[in-house]
Amino acid sequence: MPYTAHSPKHQATAKNDDIREDGDEALDDVFAALEDSDDETAGDPDMPAAQHEPEAPPDATPAQPTDALDATPLPDAQWRAAFALPFAPKLAAQLRTYQREALAAWLRVGARGVVTLPTGAGKTVLAFGAIERLAVRTLVVVPTIELLRQWRQGIVERLGAPADDVGAIGGGERVAGPITVITYDSAAMPRRKLDGFGLIIFDEAHHLPAASYHAIARKCHAPWRLGLSATLERADGRHVDLDELIGTLVYSRDADELSAQKHIAAYRERRVFVDLTPEEEWRYEALMAEWRWYLATHRSELGGPGPGMFAALIRRSGFDGEARRALQAHHEARLAAMNAAAKLDAIEDLLRRHTADKVIVFSEYVEMVDRISQRLLLPAITYRTPPAERRAILEGFRSGELTKLVTGRVLNEGVDVPDANVAIVASGSSSMREYVQRLGRVLRPKPGEAQLYELISRRTTERNAAKRRRPPRKDPNK
Repeated sequence: MPYTAHSPKHQATAKNDDIREDGDEALDDVFAALEDSDDETAGDPDMPAAQHEPEAPPDATPAQPTDALDATPLPDAQWRAAFALPFAPKLAAQLRTYQREALAAWLRVGARGVVTLPTGAGKTVLAFGAIERLAVRTLVVVPTIELLRQWRQGIVERLGAPADDVGAIGGGERVAGPITVITYDSAAMPRRKLDGFGLIIFDEAHHLPAASYHAIARKCHAPWRLGLSATLERADGRHVDLDELIGTLVYSRDADELSAQKHIAAYRERRVFVDLTPEEEWRYEALMAEWRWYLATHRSELGGPGPGMFAALIRRSGFDGEARRALQAHHEARLAAMNAAAKLDAIEDLLRRHTADKVIVFSEYVEMVDRISQRLLLPAITYRTPPAERRAILEGFRSGELTKLVTGRVLNEGVDVPDANVAIVASGSSSMREYVQRLGRVLRPKPGEAQLYELISRRTTERNAAKRRRPPRKDPNK
């Protein structure tokens, strides 16, 4: 019998179309496919889990005094006066210790730099604290319309800004204000003027180094800059450009550190291994053989593994039919591994184990989201879900009317997802950023322990993809 969510009226509307992949993640997955794909030694949900308990070793970086932020001088008062806000922002919340440390570190380097914190750790509140401290005209750059609306609402409700003084540009809105929230796409438009701001904040700052967004930082002459992200690294290496575009990395904490200090939930990560059916395994091996044969016979033209090899392969696919077929074979092999039939059984089993918990199931492709939703009668959100339906599902999840939800990549970032305590990653790319974002969906502070399960098809490149996306663990002895 299928697992039944509380409200089957919100069943998925997704079609069998694959979500278009980000170039960084596609590049990572090609590299994963080149690595040895030997099987793991363990294979069920009861395998020893990676544990992250509050009793873990203390923060490796010496803590600042509790008054470090108050003792840190602000930029020159006359300079700030040139960009002064017409109202006095007042944050309606107390900053946590690490948020105050981050702000102090940012101010000490002239209020120009990047802060990385895990999803769910309060990066937006940290930015509100920066606006309160400087009290200058501010431009906030965000990647999505959803985030534009969330930031605008938060600035009004949590900073006490008059609604008329908070502008928005993007998604059909074109009203600037003393504090303006704008999308990356709108800010990058050639004729868009970004003058008159003292502070510019880049949310999800890892987007900024993209070739189409570089100009944003260069045409805005704000003297003070703050970048926020969960993970900065990009497969194309362009994250190094952030030093010039925003400033250096001034403060960083990962999920392990904040969990150890009880700022976010304690959590466990478990890998659940499943077997392909004989038919799936035969298809997977045939496709991977075609992929590997092309790489082996064209190594001299493609060069060694790395961005150059991938770029060369893409270029060759424009005139080489064999290259196109090799890329297609690799893509179809990934689909066979990621969408293995046994994963549906594993998901159903995990949902029965977590009947009383709030669970989000993540899948890389819409096709699998659709299959999970239809078989288990779970409400689903994909990039094709109408906005009104998406809001209804998220509100139902927030209120507790719904306790289970399946989604694609659309909820990875840029959406205020209600808190859950269990995440099931049915499939994912090799992107560390995606992994950190999904983990962050269950890390908001809570009394109990959060759980993250990764479902991995044995004897496939999924094992290497899972290894690549796990953040490196910090040595507690350093």
